[in-house]
Amino acid sequence: MYIWQHDNWPNFTWDRARLLDHLAEAARRQGQVLGQMRNVIRPLSDEARLRTLSQDALRTSEIEGEHLDEDSVRSSIARRLGIPYAGASKDDRRIEGLVDMLIDATHNYDQPLTAERLFGWHVALFPTGYSGMHKITVAGWRLDKEGPMQVVSGALGREKVHYEAPPAERLPAEMDRFLAWFNAPPAGLDGILRSGIAHLYYVTIHPTDDGNGRMARAMADMALAQAEASPHRFYSMSSAIRNKRKAYYEILESTQSNDLEITDWLVWYLECFVAAIDEAEATIEQVLAKQRFWQNLQGKALSERQTKVLNRLLDGFEGKITTRKWAALGKCSQPTAQRDINELIELGALRPSEAGGRSTAYLLNLD
Repeated sequence: MYIWQHDNWPNFTWDRARLLDHLAEAARRQGQVLGQMRNVIRPLSDEARLRTLSQDALRTSEIEGEHLDEDSVRSSIARRLGIPYAGASKDDRRIEGLVDMLIDATHNYDQPLTAERLFGWHVALFPTGYSGMHKITVAGWRLDKEGPMQVVSGALGREKVHYEAPPAERLPAEMDRFLAWFNAPPAGLDGILRSGIAHLYYVTIHPTDDGNGRMARAMADMALAQAEASPHRFYSMSSAIRNKRKAYYEILESTQSNDLEITDWLVWYLECFVAAIDEAEATIEQVLAKQRFWQNLQGKALSERQTKVLNRLLDGFEGKITTRKWAALGKCSQPTAQRDINELIELGALRPSEAGGRSTAYLLNLD
């Protein structure tokens, strides 16, 4: 018996006593991060927002098994936020649509959530009207033409059904009720709990043919933005969930196949929230390290190419840099790349790794 089949659906219940310590820790850590960011100068605050939104876009897609080009994601977000970004990018309608949805959810947090707005998000996610090779209903609730909406895994012929959503004929009434709840939640409901409930509630209704998880996570972020009365995101719930992807699907399946008591889901969500704050603090430290790095080079004569490649490394380039990789990033010859690197070693900006010879790689000197 699925959760939506109970007579009292969707009147969720939870054990507040079990949540108190988790809630207190989540609120304390949330206050710490927001307090830190209030004291950070504007360019660094923008950099932290760019990193957070980029992580949100990349990780919410990875949860669904889709991997996006990081440079294109960062470039798309930077354009919308008016933040300079030196990375290369290529046009990708999927990325543009995903970024549009995430930014609309948080920057327009004070606007009502409506069916029309959700349909706009859905079209942004599926601009061609296809999910992979399958044509789907976009800008509308699913129609279940091929049978019940089910979450299934396993090889063809040996599928396992993890969840079955409410039938299509119930969706207009279910979504009217959900939107009324989201736009006018019960008085006194904690903002972080509301975010977790919204996430579970929407993904349980599963109202569209595809994109339900990404849209549920976007509206959960919207609920957090409303609780903070701020469009600026400095922590990524999607990133924390991605790190616990297997547990995420397990707790969803367990909760959706049970009664309306959702304490276990809320405990898990609050633990994920704290993990997201941990990641945010690491991001803030990286941004501050970037500031210190450039302060140490203040007044030094760097070429435009050196500045561009250093920024690319500081923005999270994976792995060690080699002469060949530097030449690719800087669009120059390998001898020119080696001269760039040698100059930066003299300035203390780079240092060679322990391996030498032709395999020499170089690291940012963040000390």
